[in-house]
Formats: sequence, structure tokens, C-alpha cells
Amino acid sequence: MAMVCLSDFEAYAKKYLPKIAWDYFAAGADDCVTRDENILAYKRIRFRPRMLQDVSVMDIRTKILGTEISFPVGIAPTGFHQLAWPDGEKSTARAARAMNTCYIASTYSTCTLEEISMAAPGGLRWFQLYIHRNRAASQQLVWRAQTLGFQALVLTTDVPYTGKRRDDIRNGFRLPPHMKVKNLERDFEGDDCSEYGLPPNSLDPSVTWKDIDWLRSLTHLPIIIKGILTKEDAELAVRHGVQGIIVSNHGGRQLDEGPATIDALVEVVEAVRGRVEVYVDGGIRKGSDVLKALALGAKCVFIGRPALWGLAYKGEEGLQEVLRILQDEFRLSMALAGCSSVSEIGRHLVQLSKL
Repeated sequence: MAMVCLSDFEAYAKKYLPKIAWDYFAAGADDCVTRDENILAYKRIRFRPRMLQDVSVMDIRTKILGTEISFPVGIAPTGFHQLAWPDGEKSTARAARAMNTCYIASTYSTCTLEEISMAAPGGLRWFQLYIHRNRAASQQLVWRAQTLGFQALVLTTDVPYTGKRRDDIRNGFRLPPHMKVKNLERDFEGDDCSEYGLPPNSLDPSVTWKDIDWLRSLTHLPIIIKGILTKEDAELAVRHGVQGIIVSNHGGRQLDEGPATIDALVEVVEAVRGRVEVYVDGGIRKGSDVLKALALGAKCVFIGRPALWGLAYKGEEGLQEVLRILQDEFRLSMALAGCSSVSEIGRHLVQLSKL
């Protein structure tokens, strides 16, 4: 079967992944309103294309934190890639390097940071951190990431506790015995690791903005905050000296009935006023979605579930195919909207529906 668009990969993954793995990847919190709204919100945005612009030569490259990537789509941090493909995050890292884009490796990886680094030397990688009650474990992870050449630290802020994902509860989700949260394996050895591969309530719900200063005392890496949805928090992030913000609602897996990320992006971009880079994840399924996000002020987008569908299809090769399709669709959408380079994309390109 020809894989023409991202929904083809979604259909393949749903058909061939074990149900417990598919349900884990697909899960949203509660009624999944936010998960679904992330996608629907893009469909309410309309283009204002310009005609008779010379689009014979296209430049879709951009830079994030000063490093050039081939197009403005990176891979968001998601857990447990071995549920999708035996080589797990090693395949993800190789695909990202092959496509010359950024991969944010998750704390909840089924490969170690060392394995991920060795799989794709020289690739652009950021590390996503959860702060655990066991602060020493989190501290060690930061140091390991820095030593291994990860180029930024991405702090997830929206998981003081894990959201209620009904299918995971119904399925009694646990990692298969041969899979582990490899980066924290030694820290929780012998414990009851029944909550997504770690002990229940191991995340630290007492984390506050002051902990940005604690992180900065540990590392010289740029710090990016993930999970911001309001102008108030965007302003606080800038005030606390972060280098970037990822507008994210965790794929609709945490607080249900919050805003779609593309809607929240507008508020965050206006609050930040260019002082730090702003990125967005959630709901990106087409190259035209990428164009809409950039028009509304995102520097780059990150994809979560579509990357996992690509892995489920053919590992590294399947993920490259997903990225290539998005790249081609983005280039075409840009051209049809009258832009020949990313620098020409702006708010003038879109109108927000009154619906």
C-alpha cells in the first residue's frame, strides 16, 4: 500500500500494533476532548494566499537556538518507542539525523541516553526532563545529557501527576517484562514500577518556577519549558530566563478541556514578543498545519504520535518517510500560499475563523 499522508501511517499502526501499545500511544485524558481539539483547531484556520510570487526556488530551512535544520518540524519527546519498533529510540535518533532535524529524547525512553547518542553521532538532540521526587536521579540525568552532547534541556511542566487515561486503566497498562525506563533503571531497582515503568507517584508535584534556577545551577545547556498554554506562564518563563517555550498540552493526555495548542500559541507568542523562541506540538498532521503554526508565530513544530506511527510502519525508514511527506507537503503549501522562504511566512497568511 502506498503511504501518501500521515493518516495512512496511523491506520497501519492501529491495525498492526498490539492493542495495549496502540491504546497507550493514542490515549487522551478523560473524554479526549483536548486530544481531538488539537487536530480540529487547525481545520478552523484559513489561508490568505498571495499570487504571482516567484516560488521557482524554495528554501524551507530554519534555525532553532542557532542550529540549522532542514525544515521546521522536529520530533517531540514521547515515551517507550520500543512498543512501536524493536530498536526504539535508536531508530528515532537515526531518522532525525538522516532528515537533519531535531529529536527531543524523553526521560521515559526504552533506550539509554548513551545508546541514543551512539546510534546517531552528530545528530541534533535535546533532552526532555521530568523532575522526580528523587532529585539526585534527575540531577544525574541532566549531567549525563550534557556530557553526551545533547544541546538543550526541555523541562516538562504539565505532569505534577499523571492524567487519567481510561484505556490504560482498562488495559492495566504495564511495560512488557523485557522493556524498562532505561535511563532510571538503577534509581528505582527493586521498586514497584507499575506506573508507566516507574513507582507510583515518583514525579515531584512540588516543582515550581524556582526550580528553573536549580536546573540552571546544574547545567550550562539552554533550558526550554514545555507545557505552557497561557500568557501569564509565558511571561513567567521569560522572566525566569528560559531560552524557549514549547506550547503543549501533552497531546491532550493531562488536563482535558484545556485549549488546543494552536489556539494557545497565539496568546503565548503575543506575550513573549520575540524575546524567546516559541515552538508548538499537538495536532500536526499535514504540511499545511506546519505552515499555519509558523504563520501564527511558531519557530518550529514538533510531532509526537505521527513519529510513533512511522516507527510502527518500518522503524527508522518509516519515520523518515513520515518526515519526508510532511516536508514535501510543507514545501508545496508554502509555494501555493506565495512564500519562497520561511522568513516570508507571517500572520498575514492566515485568518482565524469566527466559528
